[in-house]
Amino acid sequence: MAQSIVVAPKTPQEKNDFNVMDYGAVGDGKIDDSKAFLKAWTDVCGSNGENQVLVVPQGKEFLLSPLTFSGPCKSSHIQISVQGNLVAPNTSDLWTKCEENSWILFKNVQGLGIIGSGKIDGQGSLWWNKPLIVTNGCTQPMALRFHSCNGLQLRGLTHLNSGKQHISIANAKFVELSHLNIIAPRDSPNTDGINIANVTNVFIHDTIIGTGDDCIAIKGESFLVNITRVTCGPGHGISIGSLGNDGDNDVVEQVLVKDCTFNGSTNGARIKTYQGGLGHVSGVTFQGIKLINTTNPINIDQFYCVNRDSCPITKRAVQVSDVTFRGFQGTSANSEAISLRCSASVACTNIELENIKITPFKDGLNLTTNCENVRGTILPPVTPDLSTCLSK
Repeated sequence: MAQSIVVAPKTPQEKNDFNVMDYGAVGDGKIDDSKAFLKAWTDVCGSNGENQVLVVPQGKEFLLSPLTFSGPCKSSHIQISVQGNLVAPNTSDLWTKCEENSWILFKNVQGLGIIGSGKIDGQGSLWWNKPLIVTNGCTQPMALRFHSCNGLQLRGLTHLNSGKQHISIANAKFVELSHLNIIAPRDSPNTDGINIANVTNVFIHDTIIGTGDDCIAIKGESFLVNITRVTCGPGHGISIGSLGNDGDNDVVEQVLVKDCTFNGSTNGARIKTYQGGLGHVSGVTFQGIKLINTTNPINIDQFYCVNRDSCPITKRAVQVSDVTFRGFQGTSANSEAISLRCSASVACTNIELENIKITPFKDGLNLTTNCENVRGTILPPVTPDLSTCLSK
């Protein structure tokens, strides 16, 4: 007679899969599932062992009010498997207690991975179609925000229509973002795809971004950033900055943007700093860049200002040095294909342009360049002609 084998159920300390449906989530896109998600998170974060997984199942849509998932957690590796869809409220009554102006906020969670094929929909049109509003404490909220989350990994998700920035990461080390799709209308305001600040060792790769603002924005105190095989458009390009606003002291060092494509974007490779700021940008390389109908393909602007009338020229500026633009090929939508506008008091130095071939997108468009207070080197071939633009 065969003997049956009885397997003892896992204790809460041994359990490693936590499905939000087991905590009361409905997943019909109509009923607020926030409480179920927080209950599941409490158990995931409080469980011992490695590789704890919060499961958001496929085939469901979960309506979530603003949420904060806080650490530190007992496990050093927590994964959220997002196979279903997350959707923000599209009515003002559910926008309450919007901490740090975020829809979904993670704080002090180490070793966090958010991975899956689901969608994160910020329902941003609630905020875009009217002036910046304050609704129960929320003002054009960011969709997904991470603060002090070292070892963060995001992979595979589709991010849609954030009220403001789609993904914001601050105060973190060792971050990897890959195989993401980030989408918002061309005219949606302030909807940066990825915004990073005060970070070290960040790798962003194999991602498609088309939004109404910067595809990727690299802000102050960011070091060792690698961006590879990213397609940007529509959007405002891959930007370092803006830096130095209100006299801030901002530093960005060691950035590589490689094998990226700008398709119909309003900027390509861009560095933007305010007058009156302090700090520096150095050790930056844009390399192997494909341009398709790109406005402002190469752009350094030390006179950046949202409202030009409110930013007087001063003798202080964020220093820009050791920047290389190498291997640009494709078409410009703007006659001024290369613009390097630097301060007379704090000139841009050691700027190198090598193997640049930019041609007009439309017949009859004559391409020009503009350089102000730029010192550097030209390594031919470079088109359009920069021979009288840079000074050594």
